Amino acid sequence: MSASLKARIADVFDEPGCDKNQAKSEKERKKGCTRQLTPGAAAGGCAFDGAKIARQPIVDVAHLVHGPIACEGNSWDNRHSASSGPTTYRTGFTTDINEFDVIYGAEKRLFKAIREIVDKVDPPAIFVYPTCVTGLIGDDIEAVCRRATEKFGKPVIPVNAPGFAGPKNLGNKLGAEALLDYVVGTMEPERTTPYDINIIGEYNLSGELWQVKPLLDALGVRILSCISGDGRYREVASAHRARANMMVCSKSMINIATKMQQRWGIPCFEGSFYGIGDMSTTLREIARLLVEQGAPADLKDRTEALIAAEEARAWERIRACRARLAGKRVLLITGGVKSWSVVSALQEAGLEVVGTSVKKSTREDKEKIKEIMGDDAHMIDDMTPRQMYAMLREARADIMLSGGRSQFVALKARMPWMDINQERHHAFAGYEGMITMIAEIDKALFNPMWQQVRAPAP
Repeated sequence: MSASLKARIADVFDEPGCDKNQAKSEKERKKGCTRQLTPGAAAGGCAFDGAKIARQPIVDVAHLVHGPIACEGNSWDNRHSASSGPTTYRTGFTTDINEFDVIYGAEKRLFKAIREIVDKVDPPAIFVYPTCVTGLIGDDIEAVCRRATEKFGKPVIPVNAPGFAGPKNLGNKLGAEALLDYVVGTMEPERTTPYDINIIGEYNLSGELWQVKPLLDALGVRILSCISGDGRYREVASAHRARANMMVCSKSMINIATKMQQRWGIPCFEGSFYGIGDMSTTLREIARLLVEQGAPADLKDRTEALIAAEEARAWERIRACRARLAGKRVLLITGGVKSWSVVSALQEAGLEVVGTSVKKSTREDKEKIKEIMGDDAHMIDDMTPRQMYAMLREARADIMLSGGRSQFVALKARMPWMDINQERHHAFAGYEGMITMIAEIDKALFNPMWQQVRAPAP
């Protein structure tokens, strides 16, 4: 591991936004917050994967993977991040290095790949991602990117997060550091308003951002940049002119919010777009911060009027489903912000959450779970497939909500399952998303198929 990468990782671990991290001694803080990966044990993602998937939703730039083609193939479009315009981000660019490159170095191949992208695609910027192989052979990615930037007059940004550096969450933060070092603050917006905000850690999965944006538009609040769902390079580069920051997933990009607060004095808060109550709380918090930063005071009154109208409409639309779902038990296997934000949405639907996974959650996430579910909240740190299967077979849960990797456990137990993670095809954010989520759970639970598959074989 290069000295610059080691220094960057040490800087990422020194996170002022994390109380647990600040309580450690300097020696303990340098060790980091997560277990290092062992060879062959990258299940759940490596640092490269974390950096790539968190940056790839910036839709108008070219994302170039410097490594074997398998690294690009495994990381390409593994989130359903939607775009309202450019589709450059959906093209897989890779240097596809071979054995000769490993022996002699692949810096020239990287430079030629950058030149080809400039000639054929001409994006506003190019993000370069080294992988384990190119990190181990010692290719100087930063030097190649500097030379390419000078040669082509276009930002070529090194996202130095090779897979062996650590787990996916560390890669999220290393990718965020690349944005802070090379992108944010490098351009000025065409205009600014007192209603400008940044949304950080939102990836527009299946178009979720578009379910929230109309609500903000109705209040006159402008999303100056979304980092990174449906993002544009210029928007991210001018994000330092926003009046407030909202973090959707602090686990992945808290360092962007804290450093923007340090450098440009932009206040931030963590909110959730899931559930009726949390969506309303988020709108109120956005209005409060903007008014404190100089927006007209009537924004608060207009926000309350919008909330009243939207809540009434949402409660009416889910009334029939709530009556059928009352008392049904849910096992929630996810992590991060969803470990608590989705809980409150499920409870609003009348469902009982028998357990929620906290494997990828921060201490603040766990405190919010206790606040929502009470002191007897069943938080699952790491549940094996065998334990999941036993819990479902013993009918302690009526449905499991998880990512795609866990679906076969539920199906083997002949229990309903619904995708709640990034691969999902339905958008669950905002008031409309809450209605969609409840309708999908209702369809999964009461599908007549389950009676047939549970019946004894003839």
